[in-house]
Amino acid sequence: MLLTFFPSQETLSRSSNKIGDRSTSDVVVRLRTEDSRDEWIYCHSDILIRNSKYFADRLSESWPTCQILDSRNCVEVYCQESDFDYHITVLRLFYVHMIHSLTDMCGGVKNALGILRVAVELGCPQIIAACVGYLEAVPWEEAEEEEILKIIPSMGSQAEMILARLQPVNPTAIKNIFLSAIRFATSSPPSLMTDLKTSAQDQLEYMLTEDDDVPLLIADEEIKLETKECIMKLLARFKNLVLSLLSTEDSVYDTCSMLLLQSYLTDLSWACQILIKLELMRELVSSWVEASENVVNVVEQLCPESDTLEIKFKVIEVTSKVLEAIGYGTVIMPTVKRLHMVKVWLPFVRVIKPVIESARSDSKDVPILKVDVEIWQSLESAFVSIILALPSGDQAEILTEWLENKHIRYPDLTEAFEVWCYRSKVASKRLALIGGTNGMGKSV
Repeated sequence: MLLTFFPSQETLSRSSNKIGDRSTSDVVVRLRTEDSRDEWIYCHSDILIRNSKYFADRLSESWPTCQILDSRNCVEVYCQESDFDYHITVLRLFYVHMIHSLTDMCGGVKNALGILRVAVELGCPQIIAACVGYLEAVPWEEAEEEEILKIIPSMGSQAEMILARLQPVNPTAIKNIFLSAIRFATSSPPSLMTDLKTSAQDQLEYMLTEDDDVPLLIADEEIKLETKECIMKLLARFKNLVLSLLSTEDSVYDTCSMLLLQSYLTDLSWACQILIKLELMRELVSSWVEASENVVNVVEQLCPESDTLEIKFKVIEVTSKVLEAIGYGTVIMPTVKRLHMVKVWLPFVRVIKPVIESARSDSKDVPILKVDVEIWQSLESAFVSIILALPSGDQAEILTEWLENKHIRYPDLTEAFEVWCYRSKVASKRLALIGGTNGMGKSV
């Protein structure tokens, strides 16, 4: 193993003695490994004693073998093969004035860790301080960070400052950064800052994600209130843009408006994920229900070109999350609004699905959209759930239209049809039983 640091002769000459100088040395350090690696290094006892507690003890009068002939002239040090070169480096550093650059001395995180490990074993306070200062200051790669976490904790207080960047953060600091990030992530910054906004959104979602680790953030009422207000402001800007597009006399929208519309929809799709995690979907669902007809009208006016497909699919993404919230009872909506959502979005979805799938299959002319294919199944399931919760007469109307439609394959309402048939067949019998039980079946 080659190390990046070996002091030059010019550097070593600053000391009155030189390592390896047999003519002036009074002690030999013999490095040995279990693999029979053996090296004799000529050193000077005064330098060893001054820089290392281990050598100071070995060369003292109190050491048990000090009276044995030549025992004080040769100190054997047994080490692991992986640490052999680091021991040599530490011995060389005893001869170097510590005013030199820490970067030159350590030569990278891996070397610094190896030097530090040996310096701790040999009790070398100056080298320990230099390595700790270096490791605390430089960036780490992920593999290096894992190695640091394995080595440093066992070294005690002398190396604990290295772990400062890995210590748990104060909950107040976490809360403050979340609030700042949610404001930025929903602020619709200029397009040049899109990557920054996306990064902020990803980290906000990560902070709220429950996994095997300790939660990074506990969402209190302040966090929920600020999140809801920020997202509702975003939704308000989106609705205003939709209204302005509807009032445009020209049926062709300008590029700037299209980019802004796509940006809003992308942000709203992400916002749904945040609101779901915080159980705050009600306001967004209510607003989307109110705006649905206008949104469909705007999107249907878009030219059937590749640059509008992303907008159409983003509309599908947001609508899917809204319909799921309604269909599975996460957000309770009255019958009239649930029926409205089916009548507005069912025709739109059944027409737009083949358009998007056709575009994705024709990669020569149209950029391939990043489409989660499961979204179509999610939409279908949500529609079935919503339809089955409507009055039977409304169900019959929707199913009749579905059976007569050329897009009968999607969404597939077979499950809703089967349940409706069963319920309709046994409805009279069920009501008669209920009436008899409650005394309600008597004629007046």
